[in-house]
Amino acid sequence: MIEEKPIIDQQEESEQPYIGAKTKLPELTLKAILLGAALSVILSAANAYFGLFAGLTVSASIPAAVISMAILKLFRNSNILENNMVQTAASAGESLAAGVIFTIPALIIMGYWEEFNYWETTLIAMTGGILGILFTIPLRNALIVKEKLKFPEGVATAEVLKTGASGGESVKYLIWGGLIGGLFKLSDSALNLWSGLFEKAALLGQRFYLYFGLNLSPALVAVGYIVGLNIAFLVFLGGAISWYIAIPIYMATVGVPEGAGSVESMGISVWSSQIRYLGVGAMVVGGLWALLSLRKSLVTAFKSGVEAFRGSGQRLEKIRTELDTPMSWVLIGIGVLIVPVFVLYLREIEQVAVTGLMAVIMVIAGFLFSAVAGYMAGLVGSSNNPISGVTIATILATALLLAALMGTDDPGRGAAATILVGAVVCCAAAIAGDNMQDLKAGHVLGATPYKQQVMQVVGVAAGALAIAPVLNNLLIAYGIGTPTADQPNALAAPQATLMQSVADGIFRGGLPWTMVAIGAVIAVVIIAIDVYLKNRNSDFRMPVLAVAVGLYLPLELDTSIFVGGLIAWAVERYMRKQSSSSSSQFAEAKSKAAKAGLLLASGLITGEALMGILIAILIVAIGPGQFQIFEEAPAGSLPGLTLLIIIVFGIYRTVKSVFDKADK
Repeated sequence: MIEEKPIIDQQEESEQPYIGAKTKLPELTLKAILLGAALSVILSAANAYFGLFAGLTVSASIPAAVISMAILKLFRNSNILENNMVQTAASAGESLAAGVIFTIPALIIMGYWEEFNYWETTLIAMTGGILGILFTIPLRNALIVKEKLKFPEGVATAEVLKTGASGGESVKYLIWGGLIGGLFKLSDSALNLWSGLFEKAALLGQRFYLYFGLNLSPALVAVGYIVGLNIAFLVFLGGAISWYIAIPIYMATVGVPEGAGSVESMGISVWSSQIRYLGVGAMVVGGLWALLSLRKSLVTAFKSGVEAFRGSGQRLEKIRTELDTPMSWVLIGIGVLIVPVFVLYLREIEQVAVTGLMAVIMVIAGFLFSAVAGYMAGLVGSSNNPISGVTIATILATALLLAALMGTDDPGRGAAATILVGAVVCCAAAIAGDNMQDLKAGHVLGATPYKQQVMQVVGVAAGALAIAPVLNNLLIAYGIGTPTADQPNALAAPQATLMQSVADGIFRGGLPWTMVAIGAVIAVVIIAIDVYLKNRNSDFRMPVLAVAVGLYLPLELDTSIFVGGLIAWAVERYMRKQSSSSSSQFAEAKSKAAKAGLLLASGLITGEALMGILIAILIVAIGPGQFQIFEEAPAGSLPGLTLLIIIVFGIYRTVKSVFDKADK
């Protein structure tokens, strides 16, 4: 996940929950469980596709809450706490997908797996996800009740659920976005009405390289809109460093790559073989910096968790809104889940002592980073969690340790074992932040914590059972990793590629260490600038992981995300200029506009992702190219570029219209 700035202004919740502790409403109902599980599967599939395509994932809590409100309104008896249960399960599937796609596809990219083995993939996802839930249960009272951390996305979700009366109206933005995103993807990828990439390149004097690329994806623009201009600019800055500084310097000094073909492919060749490894160095330094800068908070979270575990079985608070899953059950659950992880690791390592050490590392790192994720979710939101950074730090440390213990005679097995440790830890950390946000929403609303924790398990289980078939369909239809002649539109899987590069680099060698070192230096410079901006209390910040993401994403993706950030800036600028009305009316109008924009953007992402999965299923079932109207797009990328410009203005005008209507 990349660092995001939520575009919905958060409100401080009152001390008293929305539904009092003495009021009992149906929460863990059969329809909530079934709907939550179904949405978990849908959103996990969508996030899996989009994360592999774009290297980014976004929170689904608010869209899930709106969908839940719209569907449950069809039933005579439904309530706000039941809605909260549904979004709790649904958002768990979305977060689990992030943990899976950041790591497990590395096994495919390195050639260790030829397909996503169903039971191994399901076991890793389910075990890691449930461990993330269990690790954070002791933190709920410490971080939410006692320290009263903000948990901005949890509060935002609670506010959306409180305004559930408007759920039927708000869902239209989600539906329209989904239809537009899906139709755009169908026209591009299946019907081949236009090329999905607008790019231009030039080579001056056989030495000076110039390039511009724009991916014609409304979903990428929507991501930029959601994260805002600050983060979108930093992602683009990372791409600009790679493509406007590093690649031209490399070609000017080393020369043009031979046999690269077109001018455009020259830059892609240099970026793939050399420049993208700047992102490896930047991400490693960014992950270590995240841990270092969180050291005090981490100690606090760790102590809170240990103290809660020591109080196992004690329920000092008997009121309904403070009933967590008993700590004795938590400890038993952790102990039970270690067994299948140990068996899985033993199958790969075939050394009992080393496997035992790996299991211990997994538990310690899992709890450590789950605590980090939970605390960070409280400070800046679960989407801001540096999960990529801490995972690659885990991968690096584990690879070095296993290389020392096992040697490097069997590099494939060693690298795969490293990825398996990182996969469980990554899934746990991804779910931990989401779990704490959901528990915060429940705390604001007056939900029963242990029932939410049960629904988190439901969401994780549903998402885990469905994720492997989705990934296999995407693998067969599109390919994952480096494009080939047979699969020219392979899903890039940037994070997984990064993990594979580090694991293979330790066991096999071959990493361009010069580029890794330069990337690390770039990260240090970015960190220094961010510290300076922080000391000056600047509104503009430079979180290093956002720049690192831009370094290892293709420029075409960075550019599209930046366009979305510009839309968000234009909307915000317009609303600030109209702030002549009363402060309460302006705040309400701004909140409605932000909510409409968020749902429209979420719809664009979800619609495109689900259509991508549907197309993949049809390709697997019928064969590639069966739906194409044109073998080659007749007008190139021009129709897609024109329609994307129309969509960009449509987003701006829609949000502006909602604001103007509410501000009258």
